[in-house]
Amino acid sequence: TSETARALELRARDRQRKLVSKIDAALARIEDGSYGYCEETGEEIGLKRLEARPVATLSVEAQERREVAERQFRDREDGF
Repeated sequence: TSETARALELRARDRQRKLVSKIDAALARIEDGSYGYCEETGEEIGLKRLEARPVATLSVEAQERREVAERQFRDREDGF
């Protein structure tokens, strides 16, 4: 059980580290004026999405396309 607790702690720290990195990147985008614009399409990311996920780099539509493509890729790798 201590091994499980250690694994959970390491996973939590890794997630925190990644979030800090995303926050730093969002702050840099604010500085350079690109915050709030989709990295794929260049269109504005909706305010509701930014309120829900301030570190978002993709619009909802672009994120959905990416997730569909990732699922299709995974399914092909798994032989489905």
